[in-house]
Amino acid sequence: MATLHSLALSSPLSNSLHKSCSSSAPSLIVHRSTHSSFNGQSLHLPRMRLPILTQSPCTRVPVIMMVKPAIQFIQGTDEQTIPDVRLTRSRDGTNGMAIFRFDQPSVFDSSGDVGDITGLYMIDEEGVLQSVDVSAKFVNGKPSGLEAKYVMRTPRDWDRFMRFMERYSNANGLQFIKK
Repeated sequence: MATLHSLALSSPLSNSLHKSCSSSAPSLIVHRSTHSSFNGQSLHLPRMRLPILTQSPCTRVPVIMMVKPAIQFIQGTDEQTIPDVRLTRSRDGTNGMAIFRFDQPSVFDSSGDVGDITGLYMIDEEGVLQSVDVSAKFVNGKPSGLEAKYVMRTPRDWDRFMRFMERYSNANGLQFIKK
């Protein structure tokens, strides 16, 4: 969420709102002129005024962006195949591993057009979990499956992964079966 949160607060409007907290009046005037790199001529733009908000300019409202949980092998391309996920955890609970198995993943259909498989990316509203431990299974010279491993080295990593899996399973109708 920190990555998405910082992107949401980096717009020119929000920057001017946050900067206005230090002064007594909000300065919401957009630049009147700017220099063009084309022949060094000055480009004049009409003065634009943005509406003043009725709230105190120092009031900060958190921006919450909801992201559908997704798994990707090529950044920007969601994997449509639902994996079989197996979890292992040490007896003391300090570390663990998730093994994802994808049979006939959709990434094989589009990898030639979109790009190469660069890793496993698990994306949700908190951010991205990633691993580069991805291997392909071939049958008669053709790709038939993918196996990806995600290692969790601390209890905090485990908790973060479980939050992702809860969101991903709710979005895709999965259930947890303990064996």
